[in-house]
Amino acid sequence: MSFQSTALPRLAVVGLGYVGLPVAVAFAEAGHAVIGFDINSARIESLRAGEDATGSVAPSRLRVAGLSFTDVASEMAIADVVIVAVPTPVDQAKRPDMRALRGAAQTVGKVLRRGMTVVFESTVYPGVTEEIALPILVKHSGLSYPQDFSLGYSPERINPGDPDRDFKDIVKIVAGNTPEVTEFLAGVYGGVVTAGIHKAPNIKTAEAAKVIENTQRDLNIALMNELAQMFQTMGLDTRDVLAGASTKWNFLPFQPGLVGGHCIGVDPYYLTHKAHELGLTPQVILAGRGTNENMPGFVAGKVIQACVKLGRPLPLKIGVLGITYKANVPDTRNSKVVDLIRELQEFGAEVLVHDPLAQTDEVHEEYGLSLSDLAELQGADAYVVAVPHQAYLAQEHGWGLIKQLSDGGRCLVADISASLPRETTPEHVTLWRL
Repeated sequence: MSFQSTALPRLAVVGLGYVGLPVAVAFAEAGHAVIGFDINSARIESLRAGEDATGSVAPSRLRVAGLSFTDVASEMAIADVVIVAVPTPVDQAKRPDMRALRGAAQTVGKVLRRGMTVVFESTVYPGVTEEIALPILVKHSGLSYPQDFSLGYSPERINPGDPDRDFKDIVKIVAGNTPEVTEFLAGVYGGVVTAGIHKAPNIKTAEAAKVIENTQRDLNIALMNELAQMFQTMGLDTRDVLAGASTKWNFLPFQPGLVGGHCIGVDPYYLTHKAHELGLTPQVILAGRGTNENMPGFVAGKVIQACVKLGRPLPLKIGVLGITYKANVPDTRNSKVVDLIRELQEFGAEVLVHDPLAQTDEVHEEYGLSLSDLAELQGADAYVVAVPHQAYLAQEHGWGLIKQLSDGGRCLVADISASLPRETTPEHVTLWRL
């Protein structure tokens, strides 16, 4: 196949969520004709109206010239490059759930034509692109591979809620089924990504590089969580210990916390799944994942203990601030705050949850939980700052909202991420930090 044309290739992006939408917009802003495809018709209608429920892209950027949105797959047939950016979660048994990826490959296969290049960005374990997605493309296209079309992998590195790192600001890994395809993809992505391009030697290497990024972070946070449990027992403040250790130049600045979301809390399971297929037992990875999975129960226990020490009457009324998986994003997928809420409820507490960004219908449908107005949280025995949204920290150095809700009444504040300034803790508040 030849890639000599100097014209900007036409692109189609499959999956317009937290990853696909910023990718589609960035390429359109660089002058490409881009078709954004999603099977969710309501999502397409809102994007056409200039509204992005994920908050990933400003409304004005959705109207860039050359960008169109559709839920009609056949419209992608004019594309030269198809980028697949669909979710790859895990199921209830923590096994890879690749239904969306398989469905996307089938959809693309039906519109695939000679000369196209299909690039997958979804996080997977090594081998998925060529061993699972490729046969689906071949089956539904009726084309021959690699004679008729090319294959690539370029793992997503979008960091939702990060105002300083856009799609173009993060180094992009690219790999194709041949060196020629790799060079072609380096040129395509290199025209948009200013941070630089890394050419992996093959698709499996690129897949492996992505999946270990979040596995490494998961393990480092697990270490911090294990240390936090130890320091809690010793009566030490974890953040004070880390502040001292961080004065050495090579100490890594990881913090303890609830590890959820669709990346760090999921990707290690993809890697361990592949290890098990190979007959290996990844003890370190699974141990770290186990530590992080157990943190909601640990935090809940400490909150209840602290309330009892304060002499608060049972059953406790506890206000939870934030239910998304991280600060300043509306995404609730795999949020460990949900597990924390369940644990508190197991202790018999009345738990009221507020979040200014989460979608009420989505939270109820996915988790069976109702979001409360702030007024309903007034007079609680404890407040758990589970997600440090900027909206919670904007008043009086972060304490304004707590003062408003507690109205001077004795209460516990569990600040999981240590985002509230300890030195200005109100007198009526007992502060607990992870």
